[in-house]
Amino acid sequence: MTVPPESTPGPADARLRHAPVPDRLAVLLADHDDPVYLVGGAVRDALLGRTAHDLDFAVRAGATRLAFRVADALGLPAFAMDRERDVARVVLPDGGTYDFAAFRGPSIDADLRARDFTVNAMALPAAIGAHPTLIDPLGGRADLAARRLRLAYAGALVDDPLRALRGVRLGHQLGLVPVPDTEAAMAAAGPSLGSVAPERIRDELLHLAAAADPAGAFRRLSAAGLLRPTLPELAALEGVAQDPPHHEPVLAHTWRILHWLEAIELTLLGSAAPPADRFAAEIDEVAQALAGFAPSLGARLAQRVAGGLDGRQLLRWGALWHDAGKAVTRTVELDGRVRFLGHAEAGARLAGGRLRQLRFGNEAIGHLRALVAGHMRPLFLANEPAVSRRAIFRFFRATEPAGPDIALLALADHLATYDGPGDHPSAGRPA
Repeated sequence: MTVPPESTPGPADARLRHAPVPDRLAVLLADHDDPVYLVGGAVRDALLGRTAHDLDFAVRAGATRLAFRVADALGLPAFAMDRERDVARVVLPDGGTYDFAAFRGPSIDADLRARDFTVNAMALPAAIGAHPTLIDPLGGRADLAARRLRLAYAGALVDDPLRALRGVRLGHQLGLVPVPDTEAAMAAAGPSLGSVAPERIRDELLHLAAAADPAGAFRRLSAAGLLRPTLPELAALEGVAQDPPHHEPVLAHTWRILHWLEAIELTLLGSAAPPADRFAAEIDEVAQALAGFAPSLGARLAQRVAGGLDGRQLLRWGALWHDAGKAVTRTVELDGRVRFLGHAEAGARLAGGRLRQLRFGNEAIGHLRALVAGHMRPLFLANEPAVSRRAIFRFFRATEPAGPDIALLALADHLATYDGPGDHPSAGRPA
């Protein structure tokens, strides 16, 4: 194999002195018939000084056989993901994975050139003792240093339109800016997403919603022209105006509520949530509101539900959909007042339909529908002259088991409406 100029050792390779492959695994891979290469995101992350929890390996042939041999040696489960393309996965106890795949071509060079983006088209020898010279035929290391997102080849998104969503995720996570040709190709891929399996789209959207700064992630999705092809009900909220006390149109308000939810998560989960330096003022406000409730609510957010989602992810999806019904319920009264009567119930129906289409599990759909349908109830209680213990009991009885999550969503909604606690405890008139 001819090593391209970009593969010669340089200052950036100091981080690659040892390939980010556990020693025991590297010894096993050294016994394979052909050289095994670490590829994709783990190599990119190693250049950035990050630790990857999922490792992808490429080999000329026998990838499935190699995966099962590794699994047997390590006492781990494995399964074939695509026998025709010779792809298999080993599952680690902590949820991480080792994926093994045959080359997408006759050589590692050809395999890398057939990938999605240049920053994912790099490889390292995986066997222990191998010289960790970076294999980088498309200049991915230079693109990573320059924070550029560039397609590995012109037809990458035509061959798999889902890569456009992956490009949004990479751009958000790594601060990469698409070059003009890549940006245009990502926007053009939107109509073709209808040909992609809904489960694959769901998984990319879950990654965006789970990311640090999910508001920024979905703004990127919208700016790339990919919100309407994936979540058209949310795209319909663009520019939908609403009266005070709201200070933003509905879609912008939706992004802001995600921001405030992060502050709530940080208060409840500590180090498991995003860095505190993005929430200097917000944390103080949220901590006061949640004083005494953090341990129990934090445990609730970390709890897993069907489909592998946890309470934190469900709450973020509830925030995304909480006002989805406003585009279809908006009316303007004779005095000019804007109303959204029944928007919570309409939003719950819209969310249920879209989430079923994306193959979410029934338990997750039911919980999210309850979140959206009930998100106004705490506001109605807050507008009462006094809230009795009986009223609180009735609220939790009616909303069980989603009641605590509805309360957190209502808190984030209030904070997003005023971009802070506001001048008085009441959230104002219901819309």
